[in-house]
Amino acid sequence: MIPKVDVILEREEIQKLIEKHGRSTVTDLIRTQLDRVRNEISSCGIEAQAQERIDAIVPDILEAADRFYTLNMRPVINGTGTILHTNLGRSPVSEEHAERIKEIVTGYCNLEYDLEAGERGERYSHFEDLLCRITGAEAALAVNNNAAAVLLILSTFPKGSEAIVSRGELVEVGGRFRIPEVMEQGGMVLHEVGTTNKTHPSDYEKAIGENTRVLMKVHTSNYRIVGFTEEVSRAELTELAHRNGIAFVEDLGSGVLVDLEKYGLSHEPTVQESVRAGVDVVCFSGDKLLGGPQAGIIVGRKKYIDQMKKNQLLRAIRIDKFSAAALELVLREYLDEEQAVNKIPVLRMISRGALEVKTEAGELLGMLEARNLNAEITAEPCESQIGGGALPLERIASTAIVIKSLGMTTAALEKALRSAKVPVICRVVNDRILLDARTLFRGDFAVIADELEDILS
Repeated sequence: MIPKVDVILEREEIQKLIEKHGRSTVTDLIRTQLDRVRNEISSCGIEAQAQERIDAIVPDILEAADRFYTLNMRPVINGTGTILHTNLGRSPVSEEHAERIKEIVTGYCNLEYDLEAGERGERYSHFEDLLCRITGAEAALAVNNNAAAVLLILSTFPKGSEAIVSRGELVEVGGRFRIPEVMEQGGMVLHEVGTTNKTHPSDYEKAIGENTRVLMKVHTSNYRIVGFTEEVSRAELTELAHRNGIAFVEDLGSGVLVDLEKYGLSHEPTVQESVRAGVDVVCFSGDKLLGGPQAGIIVGRKKYIDQMKKNQLLRAIRIDKFSAAALELVLREYLDEEQAVNKIPVLRMISRGALEVKTEAGELLGMLEARNLNAEITAEPCESQIGGGALPLERIASTAIVIKSLGMTTAALEKALRSAKVPVICRVVNDRILLDARTLFRGDFAVIADELEDILS
């Protein structure tokens, strides 16, 4: 009773599929579906159920084709209230920047071509001067992420030389990437000093030996040790390192170029502070508090940056034209801090006042109420978070749209939103759906309203 491949290929619906996607791929999809049906029927003891599976072959093939040709990576709506959501791509790119990047990458560009000299150029030249002007550093470059930046920095020093780090700063970031293991990969010997909660200048001084090449400070951007604690300041480490003729390296993790205290948040050390304190090499992420593309940015003294540019590892971890273009665009915004806060989506979300977010939440609530949905829908106070391993204790006052369906379970509604044409990622609290307005864009409102209307009807 199972139709042959040739018979299915002649169906009108399948012919349209072939016109769109080609005969070879569609034939493979048909064979896969027929194998699945044979396996299901072989273990089916009820003839009526077997007949249902056979009757559903063509619709199932069409559905399989739709799934196969739907891009796995697609836009989602972030209703979680986590601004730098690692699972959702961290920093969004502004539409203005996306249009400019499109102009650059859809054709050829001068990625490594010096237009003035008419000869080979350097991909870092497009943003190095910007980074130096913004941070006050002598030189800069960027690689594909901050773990790569740490790896490059450490591997530039002689293999087997020693780096001294406080025990309280041996951090682990997402995916079990750990500073001690990155240091080992970089060819350095780790020398731990101090204790988890307290490290003194004398701990570093006593540990410095003939093989020591680096004093390293790692900003604990994704956790905090509070209470009976003490750490050595940048100024003290700078003086100690330079007095002993060794380099002082700081991994800032998230990295920020503006003073977030202006916007009601706790102090987060800026890159400029580290450079002013005399740190020789500073590295940080591009796609976190900076608000740009994924990148590991390195700034500091020219003699060290020049050595890194000659390191053979650099070619394996360098950034591509997409990231280079996006990084230049984002950094240009930082030439005017007010402009950066207004135009870089991450900074805009962080700096928005609670009243402004509440007003926008009210707009969305009005749109949903106008649909007469089968649900209880309210706007209630909530708290957003930075995420992305930055400011872990910080909470920002916000407003959420709270939804309790009257016709389906909260779990079913959450899954339906996540499975929608434009997936909506939300929080579930006390058996209710929460959509935090701080991480929503105005363009999301109509999409959310349409999809909720489809789901709840």
